[in-house]
Amino acid sequence: MFRIFRPRLCACPGGRLMQPFSTATTAASHLQHKQPRLPRLPVPKLDQTLQRYLTSLEPFLLEDEARGGVPFEEALALRKHWAEEFENGIGKTLQERLYALDKASPHNWLDDNIWLKKAYHEWRAPLIVNSNWWLSFKNDPTIPEDVYLGLARDEIKGTAITRWQVRRASWLLHRTLEFKSRLEKYVLCLMTEEPNVLIARVFRQEVYPDTTRDGLWFQRTIGLNFNTARIPRRSCDTFSPVPPSPDPSTHTVLVHIHDWQYSIDVLDSRLELLPVQTLEQRLLCIVEDAGRRLEARERAVPVGVLTSDERDRWAENLEHLLSLSPANETIFRAINHSIVALSLDPWTYVFPSPSRESASSSSPLPPPDSPKEVDAHLHNLRSSHSSHPAHNRWFDKPFTLIVESNGRAGANGEHSPCDALVPSIMAEYAVVQAIDLDAYDEVLAMPSVQSNESQTGWRRLDWVTDDRIKLECVVAEERARAIVQDSDDSVLWFDAYGAEWIKKIARLAPDAYIQMALQLAWYRTRGEFTATYETALTRLFHHARTETIRTLTKESRAWVLSMMDPNVPVETRRDLLHRALQTHSRISRAASTGRGIDRHLLGLRCMIQPEELAVQPALFQDELFTRSQTWKLSTSGLSPGDQFRGTGFSASEHDGYGINYLPGPSLIMFGIESKHSCPSTSTQIFKSVLIQVLLDMKELCSAPLKSHL
Repeated sequence: MFRIFRPRLCACPGGRLMQPFSTATTAASHLQHKQPRLPRLPVPKLDQTLQRYLTSLEPFLLEDEARGGVPFEEALALRKHWAEEFENGIGKTLQERLYALDKASPHNWLDDNIWLKKAYHEWRAPLIVNSNWWLSFKNDPTIPEDVYLGLARDEIKGTAITRWQVRRASWLLHRTLEFKSRLEKYVLCLMTEEPNVLIARVFRQEVYPDTTRDGLWFQRTIGLNFNTARIPRRSCDTFSPVPPSPDPSTHTVLVHIHDWQYSIDVLDSRLELLPVQTLEQRLLCIVEDAGRRLEARERAVPVGVLTSDERDRWAENLEHLLSLSPANETIFRAINHSIVALSLDPWTYVFPSPSRESASSSSPLPPPDSPKEVDAHLHNLRSSHSSHPAHNRWFDKPFTLIVESNGRAGANGEHSPCDALVPSIMAEYAVVQAIDLDAYDEVLAMPSVQSNESQTGWRRLDWVTDDRIKLECVVAEERARAIVQDSDDSVLWFDAYGAEWIKKIARLAPDAYIQMALQLAWYRTRGEFTATYETALTRLFHHARTETIRTLTKESRAWVLSMMDPNVPVETRRDLLHRALQTHSRISRAASTGRGIDRHLLGLRCMIQPEELAVQPALFQDELFTRSQTWKLSTSGLSPGDQFRGTGFSASEHDGYGINYLPGPSLIMFGIESKHSCPSTSTQIFKSVLIQVLLDMKELCSAPLKSHL
């Protein structure tokens, strides 16, 4: 998962099963009765949650005391009193209601009833930057360097789309669909009780190389990315209904080009994946069609920009849009039912500047993998071109491949169906194999364009619009521009050492180590501590998702303060670091095994009846209850990320940071986002401080200890 929002408060719809190419709901539901099931997510014990919660407050109480506040013991005693009062009073009733809710839930109390609504669908802020994640893929070595530098002359007439761009798009799309197809063949193998060792081996080793438990978790979760979209509704969004597999729209991919939307068929009559050569031909047909429209001075109404707007505003505009014509209903259904989306951007985004220091004098584009080049790519993946933000996108789709004119590629995804680790696994599968030129008939083929769309396997999705929709697109873009311009987003490639040194030389856990680095970097830049969120996956449980790791602890605070005091000996600092790491590992294990506290506290609050809201328990009215969940430092780790160049997600709080990290063997990537409008934050300053922190930590762990002999 990339990030988390602070939940607002009560019941939500459950998740949905994956949508296979050929059998959809029947296969998936049948499979549930034939494969092993993960255990249910437990309702944590109330007394244990309250004890863990009180422990999590200790660093805040210690800090308050150090700054002249109420003495630690006195403040802690008061919170213990409130916790006992809650446990013996209304808390007991709320816990019983949670037990009853769990018994009535098909999967578990949290996923079926609470989490989706509270964490995502009730949130009314625009998805662009605020909620969607973005991910930059490494460059494909098959594409010539002069293409990446913008020196090649392979533009398809009048479109600013290039042939290498279409080739890479077709290859990534084919690999993504192949991933889905292989997964579903494995599922069908289990469903029909016809063991196919080869398919099972392919699934385990290529699709998801992990344990059986993780495989069961992944089979369900990955399907939430396909054939669906988030639907704006007033007050609370929802997902598009699961389409029946005979529906032809479920066999298509949504394509954006110059703000026009197209649908291409990607399966043959037997519902088998089409060859990559055919996919390329269909994409080229679309590009040629867009070229003819541009030549005729036709311009698209950028309806997709509306998906970047505030959710109630988008819901209102969608209602009006669908009322204009039955054709719009058909288009909207086709968009929602499409497997995934693909954006062919008729540009390669670079930062606006009179001169680019890193660029070659003969090259119109900066060198690949230079810091500014990677940041510019991430910005385009995050929010599209800065001069026309939110264009050529449909932000409600869970997974959108984005390919720029020089062949750079990445993805943007709507966050609510599943956490970003899941689509990143699919993206890694798509990227790991370079373009196979032998799979194509020619080096760079051009299509034989036919006038009949049905014969070529593609069709236009042209909205019927009016003046109101045209105006709403303009004002939605302006609101998106304000969000984008405020986003201070950059990537850090720290290459002095990586996870291998941390594990083998320092003999420490990389994730906990990086979390401590973030704690120290925050303190050095702000001079205070803050509640810190780290994602823990609860994939050991059926239909479970995430829990919070509260990284700020009494032990992490003590270590950070020791690093700020030059008089503290190295031995003491190292001992305090080890204690902090041990505490973090213990909290992480508890969170991932269903013994976290934040989801439970949310569930208890959701069980309060409307007539009981007038008198909230003292436990929930405590300002520290809110402060300890105000995640100014919102963090999440991904896989080593060998196939990626960077990632990003938004800060949860205006005066905080959103930080994703990929700990590779010799390189740690950080995606860092904050807000330009906040005087207390600066992504560039945080990056520079984090670099020094990581170097200081290596020096600390490498320093020889004094002999006691």
